[in-house]
Amino acid sequence: MAVSMFPPRAEIIVLDGGFATQLTTHVGDIVDGNPLWSAAFLDSTPEAIIQSHLDFLRAGADAIITNTYQASISGFMKHLDLSEEESKHLIKKAVYLAKKAYDKFVEENGSLQGTTQPLIVGSVGPYGACLHDYSEYTGEYVETVSQEELMEWHRPRIQALVEAGVDLLALETIPAQAEGEALLRLLKDFPEQKAWLTFSCKDDAHTSHGENFQECVQSCWQLNPSQLVAIGANCLNPQLVTPLFKGINNEDRTIPLIAYPNSGEKFIPEKGWTKKGECPHISTYVKEWLSLGVIYVGGCCRTYADDISKIKSEVKSWLNEKHLKH
Repeated sequence: MAVSMFPPRAEIIVLDGGFATQLTTHVGDIVDGNPLWSAAFLDSTPEAIIQSHLDFLRAGADAIITNTYQASISGFMKHLDLSEEESKHLIKKAVYLAKKAYDKFVEENGSLQGTTQPLIVGSVGPYGACLHDYSEYTGEYVETVSQEELMEWHRPRIQALVEAGVDLLALETIPAQAEGEALLRLLKDFPEQKAWLTFSCKDDAHTSHGENFQECVQSCWQLNPSQLVAIGANCLNPQLVTPLFKGINNEDRTIPLIAYPNSGEKFIPEKGWTKKGECPHISTYVKEWLSLGVIYVGGCCRTYADDISKIKSEVKSWLNEKHLKH
């Protein structure tokens, strides 16, 4: 697993789906509501973590994202009564568990030579996810927390993920441009590390905090193009992706894009997920996104390994059609 495996522009990388969603198939419906969310299971049920990663690899994922979205030093110290050092070790353990799943997958399939070897991606969720007040859906905290404070809060988790040897960082579900900029500034302190940056969005034109999405993408891309492999959106309704992304790329500008939305169901704070089974399958949008310049594509909340299989099929079909045209 090395950085040299990053895709040439013509290649599409299929990501995994909702880790906490897939985890429920192994531990039952006890993930939502935990203050550490799925990160709590790093300590209690490591085998279920490995199996969840393995489910996605078997489904065709080219990248698996570590179970660290809601992991933080302060959160582990408070809710698991760990020391600072033990908390850092638990974040690193998330990477080791992903690597164990990778190793098992290689055992099952023999050598992966000649194919794209799966990437291990370290999840870095927003500051708001540790506040437990749903502010990760609004980004309001950027109005009172400085960029320097955000950088220092994110630093130990990023440091642990980098030290544990992730191929990439996923700076994901970021609700506000200011936090995205803070992360890109912090990334420069780890000059060898590549990353993607994805925002959460409240509608078809704005980040969750209200910035114009396309202006935000262009501004953040220009801040650190040498370390970013892609920029885009995740944890949103799949119907929003096309209007958000359309027009970012044109004849004069090509920014590699990434999209991994939710299933289309809506999350209502205090109530949970609604509209099950009423939305078009996420895979039906994939070819449209690829035509807009998306090169990393997958799923987020409420998407399972089966959904990733369908996304993989759509990607293969699109690549075949493209090949036939040429």
